Amino acid sequence: MKGFGQTILGAALAALLMSAHPAAAVDLTMYYPVAVGGPVTKIIDDMVGRFEKENPDIKVTAVYAGNYTDTMTKAMTAMKGGQPPQLSVLLSTDVFTLIDENAIVPFDGLVADKAWFKDFYPAFMANGQVDGKTWSIPFQRSTIVLYWNKDAFKDAGLDPEKAPASWDEMVAMGEKLVKKDGSGNVTRWGVEIPTTGYAYWMLQALAIENKQHLMNGAGTEVYLTAPKTVAALDYWVDLSRKENVMPTGSIDWATLRSDFIEGKTAMMWHTTGNLTAVKNGAKFNFGVAMLPAKEQRGSPTGGGSFYIFKSATPEQQKAAVTFIKWMTAPEQAAEWSIKTGYVAVSPAAYKTKAMEDYAKGFPAATVARDQLEYAVPELSVHDNGRIYKFVNDAVQSAVTGTQKPEAALAEAQQQSDRVLRTYK
Repeated sequence: MKGFGQTILGAALAALLMSAHPAAAVDLTMYYPVAVGGPVTKIIDDMVGRFEKENPDIKVTAVYAGNYTDTMTKAMTAMKGGQPPQLSVLLSTDVFTLIDENAIVPFDGLVADKAWFKDFYPAFMANGQVDGKTWSIPFQRSTIVLYWNKDAFKDAGLDPEKAPASWDEMVAMGEKLVKKDGSGNVTRWGVEIPTTGYAYWMLQALAIENKQHLMNGAGTEVYLTAPKTVAALDYWVDLSRKENVMPTGSIDWATLRSDFIEGKTAMMWHTTGNLTAVKNGAKFNFGVAMLPAKEQRGSPTGGGSFYIFKSATPEQQKAAVTFIKWMTAPEQAAEWSIKTGYVAVSPAAYKTKAMEDYAKGFPAATVARDQLEYAVPELSVHDNGRIYKFVNDAVQSAVTGTQKPEAALAEAQQQSDRVLRTYK
């Protein structure tokens, strides 16, 4: 009996020690970007903190790593240095590069119930599904939308509730919206489309509205010299150099939101991810509309998705899936959309009480989601960082008058063909 008693005592002591020293939490490091206004880092930190309370066996260190390009660079540098994050929010379009670098794992082998993939909007899943596998899960996703200053429209004698539905209408309205002081200096432009940061994204929007796709599904070809792509860039340049409704030269992505809020432009094309920052900052009535059409409506999707790195341990990969499922669940997806303006990534998120109540009071919150009907996958090809640079440089050359649109795009096409030839 003595031995039996000692066994019971030993077991009790062991249990006590285990409760005092629970199993170590699985540690995850996540890199994420910020490309919009507003307190995004605080929102992320708050959500991570709540996740950790609900999942005390998982610790997530969320590292703000700059814009999308910075975050991709830091993730790749960390990977090559042997210290990669376990998961990261990167552009949905980085998928080919991440696969080529052997950096990530598909979710298919990490998720027991593949029906989960169908919870998300197909337009947001499109970029992440390659060769029959799902490589990323959508998170901070967007489309480009048109913001307009209703007070400026009223001031110009335009219907403040009617945004331009076509390219021609945007020019006609833009002409009326341009305002000058007594010396002839422009104090308010009709429209501004950003030419830095994500110029390739804006060009893709104009191209798809002109019924021209910019790439093939395999990520091995771009169509920059297609006549309708050239016509799209011609129109963009003409807004400033022919129609005089937009300033000439570069229009900065980072400061355009401020230009709009300060009344320096009556319309702007920007990501819906800036919606909440505009709502909080604008001292005037504004509206949000789908982008105007040439031959059709259209916008590329945009923004970031979750990726899991191959170097993470099986335990870390499992924990990363748990975290990603929590962050993209309907309640959290709705909260993220309300607090930032990004599109909630699933139909279920729009059926939550929080989102239904928000959208009733602020209908602009559903415009980008409704535009998904006309959306196409964002420009995504192998070695996309280099391809983006070629396209961005071409746009910059055209809008600054250094090159004609046709010549600038021909040069970008030649450079892109040389890089993409390797992957065919």
